[in-house]
Amino acid sequence: MVINTLTRNKMIRQKKQEVKGIQEFEEQQNPVITSFLDLDHYKLTMGQFVFRRYPDVPVKYAFKNRTNVKLADIVDEKDLRKELDAVLDLQPTARELDYLRTLKNNGNRLFGEDYLQFLENIKLPGYSLKAKDGNFQIEFPGKWAEAIYWETLTLSIMNELYYRVLTRNFDKEQINDLYKTGRQNLNTKIETLKQIPDIRFLEFGTRRRFSKAWQDYVVKTLKQENSQQLTGTSNVYLAMKYQLEPRGTMAHELFMIMPGIMHKNDEEIRASHNQVLTGWWDEYGYDLSIALTDTYGSDFFFKDMTKEQAVKWKGLRQDSGNPELFGNKQIEFYEAKGIDPRKKLLVPSDGLCLETIINVQNKFRGKIIPVYGWGTNLTNDLGLDSLSIVVKAAEANGYGTVKLSDNPAKAMGSKEDIARFMRIFEYDPSKYEYVRCRY
Repeated sequence: MVINTLTRNKMIRQKKQEVKGIQEFEEQQNPVITSFLDLDHYKLTMGQFVFRRYPDVPVKYAFKNRTNVKLADIVDEKDLRKELDAVLDLQPTARELDYLRTLKNNGNRLFGEDYLQFLENIKLPGYSLKAKDGNFQIEFPGKWAEAIYWETLTLSIMNELYYRVLTRNFDKEQINDLYKTGRQNLNTKIETLKQIPDIRFLEFGTRRRFSKAWQDYVVKTLKQENSQQLTGTSNVYLAMKYQLEPRGTMAHELFMIMPGIMHKNDEEIRASHNQVLTGWWDEYGYDLSIALTDTYGSDFFFKDMTKEQAVKWKGLRQDSGNPELFGNKQIEFYEAKGIDPRKKLLVPSDGLCLETIINVQNKFRGKIIPVYGWGTNLTNDLGLDSLSIVVKAAEANGYGTVKLSDNPAKAMGSKEDIARFMRIFEYDPSKYEYVRCRY
């Protein structure tokens, strides 16, 4: 198609207006979090699970920066407190609660009225915040049923404040270049994926997005341009806004906190892992049966999951380590139990980029069903370096928590607790590759 000068100039003006519109929209977004549903879906599915079983268990969540960026030297503590304080008073609206009532699980309502009434009046517990050695120490103590929601809200806030500072002194040309890079990178992903139509992916970028406005733009564009391959979003507010499926099941905190509840001896701590799987199936059954495998190393997970569970559960999520190595382990696990892996889901979700997705798809096509949980690289790919920040459970019932992972760089817990849990869960770090956390 020949594009004349007038048409080309019109397209250029439209792109500039689009960039200006995104910039102006972002400048108006204060506070960062304006909807209780601007969080990951797994916070609600876990939230109901916890509310019905362990609501009053005392826990403490803690923020951790896994990069060498000195966030407290960049983000103003007063701005951070202002944003966190705004979340304290946030509750779901009547419209949002009505939306949650429409969500289904195994043909029935996903969220019960008992849980929605709890959410209607929820009050998040307070937080402690101080800056030390250039980093923020943020903790969220409280009852598990209330403190659980701080995670993704805090990460979205920290990320957005960080990038607001980085771009504060950008002139119009720099802002235009920033969003031009973001659009080009997104368009490249979309057009490349269209050439491989059997790839299916989920948008998982809420926790480390460049901004709320940019994630909105990414999800809207993906729905318009790639709806056949996009199977949903983890962000519940955007799922509601764009009529997409909200996606997400469980996170590490269930497996990390349960040993604080089952803590009589080493055997009970070990048994706590399968107790999570058993309770989750009882609560949600098949539709949400994607198990997270790496809290204490996937080698232990594959020892601990029974054949009956492997037959019933839909699939597994890989959140650390090499997805190709994990995929091979998962297939071998099923085949050893006489289960056809071609009917099971493999859900890689750790630091995915387009190249990794394509490589995994080519390797496992026809062997298992890959579905990709695509996060930071999808919603924070505008040419600026991304952060690797997390909010994890740090204490449960008065005991320190532990996370081991298929990447030893992601290990969390005190030195003594890590040593004990490595023994209990037969964790050998030499069997896993140490990889610097990029996202």
